[in-house]
Amino acid sequence: MTTPLSTRISRRTLLQRGAFVLFSAALPPGLQAQTVSPVMAALSGYMAATKDRGLPPEVIEKAKHHILDTFAAMISGSELPPGRAALALARSQAGRPVSTVVGSSIMTGPMDAALVNGVLAHSDETDDSHGPSQSHPGASIVPSALAVGEDLGATGEHYLRAVTLGYDIGCRLTMALGGPTFRDESRRSTHAFAGNFGSAAAAGCMAGLTAQEMRWLLDYASQQAAGYAIWGRDTDHIEKGFVFGGMPARNGVTAALLVRSGWNGVDDVFSGVDNFFQVNSPKGDPAGLIDKLGERYEIVNTDIKKWTVGTPIQAPLDAIENLRLRRPFDANDVRSVVVRLAPSVGAVVDNRDIPDICLQHMVAVMLIDKTASFHAAHDKARMQDAEVLRQRTKVNYVPDAALNRLLPVRVAIVEITLTDGTRLSEQVEAVRGTVRNPMPRNEVVDKARDLVAPVLGTATAQKLIETLLTIETVRDIRTLRPLLQKS
Repeated sequence: MTTPLSTRISRRTLLQRGAFVLFSAALPPGLQAQTVSPVMAALSGYMAATKDRGLPPEVIEKAKHHILDTFAAMISGSELPPGRAALALARSQAGRPVSTVVGSSIMTGPMDAALVNGVLAHSDETDDSHGPSQSHPGASIVPSALAVGEDLGATGEHYLRAVTLGYDIGCRLTMALGGPTFRDESRRSTHAFAGNFGSAAAAGCMAGLTAQEMRWLLDYASQQAAGYAIWGRDTDHIEKGFVFGGMPARNGVTAALLVRSGWNGVDDVFSGVDNFFQVNSPKGDPAGLIDKLGERYEIVNTDIKKWTVGTPIQAPLDAIENLRLRRPFDANDVRSVVVRLAPSVGAVVDNRDIPDICLQHMVAVMLIDKTASFHAAHDKARMQDAEVLRQRTKVNYVPDAALNRLLPVRVAIVEITLTDGTRLSEQVEAVRGTVRNPMPRNEVVDKARDLVAPVLGTATAQKLIETLLTIETVRDIRTLRPLLQKS
């Protein structure tokens, strides 16, 4: 096992050293030698070595969960409005047929495939999320690594390592910029910034770039960094799918392919005059980019949603499931349901007209179905179903200001009164699928099957799940293609 980077070059050492390492060898003729900071030297060296570096068993298992979860999000997203819009673009612009467009029969170039598959992955609130970096890493990183891996015929083991690296670099980038503070003060999209650099790292790893080339990769990733809070005005989730998934995936692949084709650039975009941090976040800390790199894996610190609904509804559904495990009951046994949420959290899902972000509707569905499937969460017609409406009248949302003190943890309190007078209560602080309450493999598989089988069929879904859970044995990532497409 490789010694963690943090034990070889500590953050304090880097800050105290203040010196720059001069790299002049291997520069193309005519280029003036540029200085490279210790941070960039350590970061680019780590990135270049990742393709040959083993991972701890627990990291491998968690990475498989996120790869499976993201492919499931892509496949299910292919049938939602943002996904259909992305597929229409792919059909009209299909280029060099080397990379798979998921959920279709389309083949195209790596940049276009990454763009479309990234939008598919975030066509809905189904994909994973990383709290400290305020990002949805899988939506762009998994597609970008796939696009380049298919182009080059990479192994599954190489793919798994590249995806894991993408999470490490992308998440650390926005954390180093300042995380939520950077987001709030700059009004830039941390989701896009993290995805942009994470996708570039994953694509660069798939392309087998050297340490010098990784430095240029990060330069081109910086030049493409974009995304602004205005995405919040998007009403159809199409722009959001582009900002969170499609754009950063395309940018990352573009950066990798530019450098692989022979382009050079600035050796250290994170230090020196007009550097990336100076322009975007003067209070940021570049040393955060290598903080415990090789020791702390951000994919392990990333959440997977159990329920394919808006985040504020996750805890209430968990609470109802927990209560039923202790005291089974049917919908008709329920007299009333009270759901308490922090006011700012509850306002997002209070009586919305879209099923998967309507608290009252999804609680009614949970009472009837005893679960909340992807299909049920996206069946808008069912919002007018007589039985659902009858159960919905029992559901009362109560804004609870006391829960504000617990933010950013979104706590839910659910109180159910049964027709026989029994009162049940459950408070959920650690939502299922989060780092504090992770989903085991079987629950991740159940979610993936629910998303994939209706689109590709039960047999293909099962084969895809089995293949992705043994991804390290796949000799050529292109063999996944028949399991990802439909005619």
